[in-house]
Amino acid sequence: MDILETDAYYRRQRRNMSCAVLLSFSPFLLASAAFFYLSTPRSPPPSVLLACVKSAPALLLAAAVLSWNGGASVAAGLVLSAGGDFCLVWPQFFLHGMAAFAVAHLLYSLTFLSSRYEKHSSSSCMFLIYLVLLATGAGFFIYLYPFLQKQPNSEVQVPAVGVYVALITMMGILAVRTRRPITLLGSLSFIVSDISLALLQFKVVPPVEHGQTVVMVTYYLAQLLISVGDVMALEKENDFAKWKKS
Repeated sequence: MDILETDAYYRRQRRNMSCAVLLSFSPFLLASAAFFYLSTPRSPPPSVLLACVKSAPALLLAAAVLSWNGGASVAAGLVLSAGGDFCLVWPQFFLHGMAAFAVAHLLYSLTFLSSRYEKHSSSSCMFLIYLVLLATGAGFFIYLYPFLQKQPNSEVQVPAVGVYVALITMMGILAVRTRRPITLLGSLSFIVSDISLALLQFKVVPPVEHGQTVVMVTYYLAQLLISVGDVMALEKENDFAKWKKS
């Protein structure tokens, strides 16, 4: 096989794999649709059924990632996220849910540092994005601080939210470092989802119609993009190995 034939062959292989990857994530899409059907237009009362339906998409993503030999830490992060989804159905378990998501962000960050993601030297543009993310995280926490102090258990919520903001900001910075658009968009979508949730949870803004829908759409999108990005990172690594052998 000459170089052109080899290139055409691997292009077809990548297209076929991309289609197969997207097909393997279809159960996640169906589960997400089921949640939105159940939870809109009116928010149902907390129940075990709602919690199971809400957490199912993340579990299905974890299964899809593992089926493609994706990162175990991403799969573990998705399982923890499902636990967080389950807890957040009940307001009294908000801190438990936030703790689960905090560990998930830490696992995603470790994944972005792994050898499966190419290491790139930081350019001046990347440093600027790092600074923007740091400023956004710090600025948002400062903005939230007066509202956190009004919470019944502010002595716990203030440091807990501070640690959470630091972890999700770190995850966003490390996603930028990968220079993978899908992974970066996933992390940014997660940040948007959490900002939206915080504004509603801590009563920074009055209740907004479809506010929870915005939170969940950006959240599910974030998890999907991070999962697909992880599988595609494995695909690129395998392609590189094949090229070395050819």
